[in-house]
Amino acid sequence: MMCSGTFRTMNHHFKKHYTLEEARSMLPKIRRWLERMRESRAAIAEYEAWAQSRLTLGHDLGGGKTSRWLKLMEEFRETSRMFELSEIQIKNLDRGLIDFPSIRDGSEIFLCWEMGEKDIEYWHDLSSGFAGRQAL
Repeated sequence: MMCSGTFRTMNHHFKKHYTLEEARSMLPKIRRWLERMRESRAAIAEYEAWAQSRLTLGHDLGGGKTSRWLKLMEEFRETSRMFELSEIQIKNLDRGLIDFPSIRDGSEIFLCWEMGEKDIEYWHDLSSGFAGRQAL
């Protein structure tokens, strides 16, 4: 038999929801992850430009540079996977813009943070994005 009281079913998109304190405690790690991804991406782009010029001239690729490229690709994927496993969304890698799933007043929201900001000071609903940021 069901209770006659009010029962609210929550439809959540995320399994993990961060409190503001939990998200804040992740920031040092997030900063390292973002920096690692940016560095890997830059080195990958540099290799790909080099490789394209070699291929255009009809040269084969291989050796140390190609091995390094494969390691960089794997490092980028591994770091990206850390965000995925944590359910933290990278919205813009260049800007270092990320969203932490959270709950505010019973609704699912994102705590929004951008590299260069000292703290998490903004939130937005799931559909409004950066343009809908509001102060906490």
